[in-house]
Amino acid sequence: MAVDHYDVLGVAKDASDDVIRKAYRKLARELHPDVNQDEGAEDRFKQVTHAYEVLSDPEQRARYDRGGDEGGFGPFGDIFETFFGGGGTRGPRPRTERGQDALIRVDVELSDVVFGTTKTLDVDTAVVCESCQGSCCAPGTNPRTCDICGGSGQVQRTVRSLLGNMVTQSPCGSCRGYGSVIDQPCPTCAGQGRVRSTRQVDVEIPGGIETGQRIHLPGSGEVGHGGGPAGDLYLEFHVGAHDTFDRQGDDLIATVDVDVTDAILGTETTLESLDGPVDITIRPGVQSEDVLTIKGRGVTKLRGAGRGDLKIAVHVVTPTKIGAKEIDLVQKLRDLRKPEAPSFKAVQSSTFQRLRERFFGG
Repeated sequence: MAVDHYDVLGVAKDASDDVIRKAYRKLARELHPDVNQDEGAEDRFKQVTHAYEVLSDPEQRARYDRGGDEGGFGPFGDIFETFFGGGGTRGPRPRTERGQDALIRVDVELSDVVFGTTKTLDVDTAVVCESCQGSCCAPGTNPRTCDICGGSGQVQRTVRSLLGNMVTQSPCGSCRGYGSVIDQPCPTCAGQGRVRSTRQVDVEIPGGIETGQRIHLPGSGEVGHGGGPAGDLYLEFHVGAHDTFDRQGDDLIATVDVDVTDAILGTETTLESLDGPVDITIRPGVQSEDVLTIKGRGVTKLRGAGRGDLKIAVHVVTPTKIGAKEIDLVQKLRDLRKPEAPSFKAVQSSTFQRLRERFFGG
């Protein structure tokens, strides 16, 4: 069961930052391993420290309150060293940060995935500011060393307590831990080192890709703060419906309506496939639910060589409106054939069963 960080610190969920900080300091002094040798005290100290790490950071606290990721267990040792001293000083915080990953949906046609294709996508993202080239400074200016922390990005204070003098270390409030101050931020990007822009990305779409599958493009996501390295770009594909063809794995599926007379006598027709015309021969006596298979005219296989097949399901169409002469001819045909009375039998499984469910609803 997940631990409630508010319960760990003994504060309410709407507690202010000051209340949370005081609660943490009180518990940390009580549970510090150098003071409390009781069994379990060290684990409890780590738990308290982790809870404070999450709740003292506005972004992590907001994610935690929403039930989201709190960023892992976190470096509780760093907070221990910051609060109690003893561990050396940390360097200034870098201005450059890795950019966020981005996920965009790409709509493609069925014809695009039969062989694969190349598309140029317009991606709205963050790019390096051309005015400052990511430095965050107005052109012709540079950051100056912070005169409060001397460029370290950290300030130290000595606090007297029951345990003696403790040295606390925290980010410098003057430079926000960067160690330097930008007096003249770049006016184009407002000192961010990046701006929003639309850029074009050329994407090789492999043949055989399906709806929901993704392509990973490392370094093609958003540029980070201060012109930092770009995150990754993920493309999630959605294959649109086609008027003639459906898809089943690597096979293309279609249906052909055949008049009852052509089903009896046989006929020929031409299907305009996604890569050119295909001649189709309807043999005499063809039945509904028969499947005509054209080898190698389906979708290119995403993994492996070759292509799937083109499968055409036959649907024999019985006319519902016919004239008197046609009725007379059909009557004569029935008299000649002397067909047996209609009979009933159980449904037999066949290779067409799945196709019948897909095309004819049962």
